Amino acid sequence: MNKPYRMLSGIAVLGISLGLSAAAIAQDNASKSPALSLKGHDPVAYFTEHRAVKGAAKINYDFDDARYLFSTPKNRETFASSPDRYTPQFGGLCTTGLAMGMKTESDPNVWAIVDGKLYVFSSPQAKEMAQKDPHLIEQAQEVWKKMNPAPRRP
Repeated sequence: MNKPYRMLSGIAVLGISLGLSAAAIAQDNASKSPALSLKGHDPVAYFTEHRAVKGAAKINYDFDDARYLFSTPKNRETFASSPDRYTPQFGGLCTTGLAMGMKTESDPNVWAIVDGKLYVFSSPQAKEMAQKDPHLIEQAQEVWKKMNPAPRRP
C-alpha cells in the first residue's frame, strides 16, 4: 500500500469514528430530554382558552423533569413566571386512577380545573366519576403523597 493511500484511509477511519461518536452523543443527549408532559398540549391554554391546545415543539420549557410545549411565546412566558400554577396535578397521571392506587396515563383532552388546579383524566368516565365524587381528588392527593414523600431533613 502506498503512503498517501494509508493516510487517506486513516483520515477516513478517523472521520467515521468522529461521526459515530457525535451520533452517540446526540442520541445520549436525546435520551436525556425530559418526558413530554400533557402529550404536547399547552398547560396555560387550559386556563386561558378553556380547551386543550397542542403546543409547538419550538416553544418549550423544562420544569420538574418534564418538557412542556406552548402554542404561543406569551403562554411560555406566563408558565415560566409561575410553573406550579399551571402544571397538571399528580405529574399528569389520571386523577381517578391515582385515587384508586393506579398510575394511569391520562388523555390531555379530558381535563378539569378545580380550585385553580389542572387535573387530567384517562377517559370521560374517569372525569365523570371525579365530578360525582369530589373526595376522589382528596384520595388522589393522599396516594400521591405516599408515592412521593417529602424529603427527610437532617
